[in-house]
Amino acid sequence: MSGHTTKTVVISGGTDGMGRATALARLGRGDTVIVIGSSGAKGRALAEEATRTGAGERFRFLRADLSAVGEVRRVADEITDRHPVVDALVLCANRHSPKRRETADGLEFTFALYYLSRYLLGELLRPVMDAASAPLIVNVAGVGNTAGSVHWDDLQLRRKYGMVRAQLQAGRANDLLGVSFAGRAAGKARYVLYHPGFTRSGDLSPLHPVMRGAIRLLARFKARPVETAIRPIVEWIDAPPPAPLTAVDRGRPVDLSLPTLDEHDAERLAQLTEDLLHSLPHR
Repeated sequence: MSGHTTKTVVISGGTDGMGRATALARLGRGDTVIVIGSSGAKGRALAEEATRTGAGERFRFLRADLSAVGEVRRVADEITDRHPVVDALVLCANRHSPKRRETADGLEFTFALYYLSRYLLGELLRPVMDAASAPLIVNVAGVGNTAGSVHWDDLQLRRKYGMVRAQLQAGRANDLLGVSFAGRAAGKARYVLYHPGFTRSGDLSPLHPVMRGAIRLLARFKARPVETAIRPIVEWIDAPPPAPLTAVDRGRPVDLSLPTLDEHDAERLAQLTEDLLHSLPHR
């Protein structure tokens, strides 16, 4: 691609759907791409596809359970040890859990994977991102959606769990994560909260077969093609937005004064998250 400066891009949850498509698109532009995922089989399949397209030497797969704090720290160390500069971090890792389950750290699974892993990767990769000329973090979640809330007195949803409730809480937590990261101005990276809308992507295997079938049927008629959904991400990596924080919901700018993007709530969650991490045994 004429005039294109190659990048080093890290993608969490990059073996499925939008993460996978973004990885292949950036490999096609000549970038080095590091994908983090839990499935060795999917990682190998993606590596084989990268090799077939002549990008095998620029692709790296790191297998990790990102719901475990120790695993997030391990892969972050591996990345920083090998890559002194990271230009972009794309956060896609998420997985539905119909029943409440706890991680090895004693945390609710959705909270740990969908929110906490994203918080940690942004913090732990900050030094190598600050070494880039125009670093970018893209958090693919549900900004603009105001349903659900952070349950301040029960972040781990021990008293009342539901799959949708857990997903909405983690989504609202990611909204606040973007606000706190940009507000602290702790690093050079621009932060983009991105809601792609209903997209033909993602792993539906944890869901009940009836629900899985209903979602797939609906997706045939209502969902956006994954290639359309990732286009803004691919372009932002080349030209990050100038503002410290940008929020986009299905192509439309999101009003940053929404209650779901409250600065005080963002700082409150950031402090609770740091307290939580400090309370865990170092793994």
